[in-house]
Amino acid sequence: MIVIKNAKVRRLLKILVPALFIPGVIAAGSYIFRDRNYFAATLAVAMLSLVLFIAGFERKKTGTRRLIIVAVMVALSVAGRFIPFFKPVTALTVITGAYLGGEAGFLAGSMSAVISNFYFGQGPWTPFQMFAWGLVGLFAGLLGEPLRRSRALVVLYGAVAGVTYSVVMDVWTVLWYNKGFDPALYLAALGTALPHTLLYTASNAVFLWLCARPFGEKLDRVKIKYGV
Repeated sequence: MIVIKNAKVRRLLKILVPALFIPGVIAAGSYIFRDRNYFAATLAVAMLSLVLFIAGFERKKTGTRRLIIVAVMVALSVAGRFIPFFKPVTALTVITGAYLGGEAGFLAGSMSAVISNFYFGQGPWTPFQMFAWGLVGLFAGLLGEPLRRSRALVVLYGAVAGVTYSVVMDVWTVLWYNKGFDPALYLAALGTALPHTLLYTASNAVFLWLCARPFGEKLDRVKIKYGV
């Protein structure tokens, strides 16, 4: 496991990767690479997600152990995506971010998208999914303490995250359909997707209400046991 020892570099990467580098790669993938070369943008987003994760820890041992835990959460997210009308990927990403940190949450959301799409289908939408779920995990980490303390707040955040995911994905829908961003078309896409968005949001909120605390207790126990 690579370790970035310079604290200033780590802090800079934690800002630039999600705020500039990944959006830049996605924009390039949408306007330059187009559909046939979407895999280049997907690979770049995956690598940048790992860079962000690496920037979140100082010691090799701690980072390796955290990566194993994140891998388990990714596996659960991928499996959960096969549940019809439920798909608790957002909920599991929120839990990962809240209990393991924003960088771990971003990696869990990003990897859940790209790995599950090997079954559901890779395409130019994959980088958008990776970024959307990644942001869900990243902000869950930034709000980690209040989310861990309040069941109502984590459910509310999960609901907002579900809507945010749909809002980001509809940007891709407009770009794919129109080969450029059209605000009127974007509003139409949001309206058309509203029933699915509400169902997806409600399912993740229910999952968080029932499972956030039990999952969190197990993660806290693992963190203490292995010094993560």
